[in-house]
Amino acid sequence: MREIKYNQAISEAHVQSLKADPSVFLMGVGIADPTGLFGTTLEASKLFGYNRVFDTPMSENTLTGVGVGAAMCGMRPVLIHARNDFLLLTMDQIVNHAAKWSYMCGGKLKVPFLIRAIIGRGWGQAGQHSQSLQSLFAHIPGLQVIMPVTPYDAKGLILQSMKSDHTTVCIEHRWLYEKTGPVPEEPYTIPFGKGRMVKEGTDVTIVAFSHMVLEAMTALEELSKEGISAELIDPRSLRPLDEDMILSSVKKTGRLVVVDTAWKTCGMTAEIAALAAEKGFKYLKEPVIRLGLADVPTPCSSVLESIYYPSPKDIAGAARSLVKGSGAFQSASDSAKPREKEFTGPF
Repeated sequence: MREIKYNQAISEAHVQSLKADPSVFLMGVGIADPTGLFGTTLEASKLFGYNRVFDTPMSENTLTGVGVGAAMCGMRPVLIHARNDFLLLTMDQIVNHAAKWSYMCGGKLKVPFLIRAIIGRGWGQAGQHSQSLQSLFAHIPGLQVIMPVTPYDAKGLILQSMKSDHTTVCIEHRWLYEKTGPVPEEPYTIPFGKGRMVKEGTDVTIVAFSHMVLEAMTALEELSKEGISAELIDPRSLRPLDEDMILSSVKKTGRLVVVDTAWKTCGMTAEIAALAAEKGFKYLKEPVIRLGLADVPTPCSSVLESIYYPSPKDIAGAARSLVKGSGAFQSASDSAKPREKEFTGPF
C-alpha cells in the first residue's frame, strides 16, 4: 500500500467528498490561499474553485452559523480553523445550535457539519493560539469529537464525518501533518467510538491522545529495554469513546497512565480516570496516573515549552513507577506548576 503524509490524507478525503456529493463545500480563513492550510485544502481548491472551496472573512461565529443553517437545509459544509482557539468565538453556534437542533426537532432536522481545527506547539504563539480545547466539545451531547493521529485514521475519520448526520469537531495537531503512513487510494470510513490498539502489552496501559500517541511510542521503546510491557491505546474519538477497549486493557494490566495534550483539570485524562474508577476499579493494582499540561496558560518561550508539555521521559517514568510500585510520580510539568496564592486584593 502506498504511503502519504497526514495532510495529504486529509486533502484526499476532502477531494473525494466533493466529488461524491455536490452538497459538500469547504470554507474558512485562508483555505484557498497558496498554502491551503498546511496543504489540506490546496488540491480541493484547485479542482473545485471558489464556488465550493472559498476563503471567508474573520467572522468565526457568523460563519459557523452559516454552516449550521446550510447543514439544516441539506448541505454538508466543512468549516476549517487555523487554530482551535478561534472556536471559542463560535461556542454559541456550536453548543446551542449545531449540537441541539436535531434533538429539539425530534430528529427531523439533521446537522451534518464538519468543523476542523488545529492545535499545536513550538510556534511561539503562547496562551491564545496554542491551546488544546477538545474536552470543551467532548462535554457537549450532540457533538462528535475526533482526534486522528495517523494518516490512515485522518482520511477514514473525516470521510466518516461526511456520512454522518451530526456535527463533528475534528482536532488536528500541527506536528502530525508531515507524518507518513499507509493510506488506501479508494474511499473508506472508520466508525466513531472504535479505538486503535497501537501496541499490546501486559504490565501497564497507556491511553494517549493526538500527538501524545507518538510521544508514548517513544516511551514504549525505553520501557521495553527495561523489560516493561506497555499497552498503548489511541482512542481516535473522544465522543463517542471506546470504553470497552480501555476497560479490557485495564482488566489485563491492572495499571493505567493517561496522557493528553491539554490541561488535566476537567479534561480527558480526568474522564478516563473516572471511567477506570467507576467501571474498572476492581482491576486496578495501583492509582491512575494522569499526564497533561500544568494549570497555567501556554508559555511562549521554547525553553518553558520543553517543561510545559509531557515528554516521553515523563510517560516512561509514570509507567515505570506503576509497574515497580515506587510511589507517587511527578512529571516535569507538575513540578513546574506555580504555587497557588491566596488572593489578598481589595475585593
